[in-house]
Amino acid sequence: MSFWTNVLIVLHVVVALGIIGLVLLQHGKGADMGSGFGAGASASLFGATGSANFLSRTTAVLATVFFLTSLALAYFATHRPKSSGGVIDAVKTELKMPGLKVQLQPVTSSNRIPLMQNGTIDLECGSTTNSVERQKQVSFGPTYFVINVTAAVKKSSGINSLAELNGKTISTTSGTTSVPLLKKYEKTQNVQVKEIYGKDHAESFLLVADDRAAAFVMDDILLAGQIANSRNPSDYRILPESLREEPYSMMLRKDDPQFKALVDRAVGGVMKSGEIERIYAKWFTSSIPPKGINLNFPMTPPIREAFKNPNDKGV
Repeated sequence: MSFWTNVLIVLHVVVALGIIGLVLLQHGKGADMGSGFGAGASASLFGATGSANFLSRTTAVLATVFFLTSLALAYFATHRPKSSGGVIDAVKTELKMPGLKVQLQPVTSSNRIPLMQNGTIDLECGSTTNSVERQKQVSFGPTYFVINVTAAVKKSSGINSLAELNGKTISTTSGTTSVPLLKKYEKTQNVQVKEIYGKDHAESFLLVADDRAAAFVMDDILLAGQIANSRNPSDYRILPESLREEPYSMMLRKDDPQFKALVDRAVGGVMKSGEIERIYAKWFTSSIPPKGINLNFPMTPPIREAFKNPNDKGV
């Protein structure tokens, strides 16, 4: 949510409360309040001659402001940035159906596979790792990102390696593979940590921001996004170690080979044509509206290789 949207919401609420108070005053409720200060105070504060005109004019002004903020909030609600230049557009192009309506359905790490299996969603384009284990439940399209699983910490914590998390509380997001990887990692096999799970990545990062956890173990690009959107990005750092390199792929139902062939063809075409270079630059090395945040995440050699040779190999 943008800064100006927040300002409008606060102004909207304050104006609404002001209107309510003025209406109560004009209907005699204020006189009861004023009586607590004595009869004279009641008359001077709430019942003086000419106050009705002043209250009426003030109410009219606030009502006008309320109407304008309502229009502004309605505008922002209907003009949110829409997805563009990605998987959905590629599929539309491949189908030669640019006007195809797509219903967007938010998912979490915990419910994305169940929603795919029960037919609620048809294509999931997010931070889902294409793993051999998950391939038993769903299918995947071509890899469109390659990440390293690591941890974000506060610079003030003095933590410089994953092994230094021993005895610490760490956060991660429910339904992800981060903690099992930490326990299998050679340098952290004997590390003892207490785990706290957030329902989503924002909540998991907040646990570190509020000092309830020493580190947030997650994919490096997701950590970079949370840090970039935080109040003080310079307070955090991402550890250079990697628990594992993982491929992100779009997820599809396992029983729909025709749709998988369409997605493979459409997304693979975007990669081979070089269009993926422009898309990547738009979202990872440029300012992103509405806040103008730049993730400053240049394309890595593994990502470039995935674009050069599209595949759906899992880990």
